Amino acid sequence: MTGAGLGLFNHRYTNELPAARPAGGVRSSPGGVTMGRYVRPTDLTEALAALAAGPLTILAGGTDFYPARVGRAITEDILDVSALASLRGIADAGDHFRFGATTTWSDIAKAPLPPCFDGLKLAAREVGGVQIQNAGTVAGNLCNASPAADGIPPLMALDAVVELRSHDAGRAVPLAEFVLGNRRTTRRPEELVTAIRVPKPAREARSTFLKLGARRYLVISIVMVAAVLEIEKGVVAGAGIAVGACSAAARRLPALEAALVGRAFIPGLGAAVEDSHLSPLAPIDDVRGSADYRRDAARTLVARALDSLAAGRP
Repeated sequence: MTGAGLGLFNHRYTNELPAARPAGGVRSSPGGVTMGRYVRPTDLTEALAALAAGPLTILAGGTDFYPARVGRAITEDILDVSALASLRGIADAGDHFRFGATTTWSDIAKAPLPPCFDGLKLAAREVGGVQIQNAGTVAGNLCNASPAADGIPPLMALDAVVELRSHDAGRAVPLAEFVLGNRRTTRRPEELVTAIRVPKPAREARSTFLKLGARRYLVISIVMVAAVLEIEKGVVAGAGIAVGACSAAARRLPALEAALVGRAFIPGLGAAVEDSHLSPLAPIDDVRGSADYRRDAARTLVARALDSLAAGRP
């Protein structure tokens, strides 16, 4: 699902492009370039049938899709899922919460969710500006699979599972296995992400999200950290720690998670972090920071996240 959100093909423009065009239908741009087929179904079955008929670029809102194509015609065949009402919304499904694929970041930020989602809500407010948050979708952020995608670490720390459907079958893939690397996922051409499931923690849980960038707002991450802690009788009973922008895909820190279990949930918890706990990370040098800086910053942010939670701050 390309893009996190903004749809130039969405509701304001339906008078310019039909809701759906027959297979093989094309149109030409003023420059003579042949533009691709555009399909905007209102029913999930229709969308899955379109995917079964041949490869399509899936468009949710387009906040990544359109900026990457400024100044040129859109030649891809497009499946626009923005009219699939069944894909949007947050539901308590008993043993888990279900986030529909086209649920926006603004939807998440405003939702009355339990404290285990505080980190996800903080991340939702970091996804671009308010306009992007209003249009960007949770599944678009995951499927775009940028190493710096703000939504991935908090969902990964929550043990999120990606729900996929095709015309003939469905499957569920842990988010940690769904994102393979930079712009790569396990989604098959005939599949559509329909939801993200987050299991309910077994105990009281708190979470947070920290992001380091070159400025405070509207910035691509240098490092980001999500932390989820389950607490029982004043002791850490479970932990999920994920770091983004320090590898081709966000990574959990299992050695640190194991080291935290059994520790008293008191101020100073960040002192438990050791350099060896960051071994799953593989930071690179780029224009935003060196690998060494990223690794050092990751350790600092992980420690700050744990200290913040132990001090009672999200």
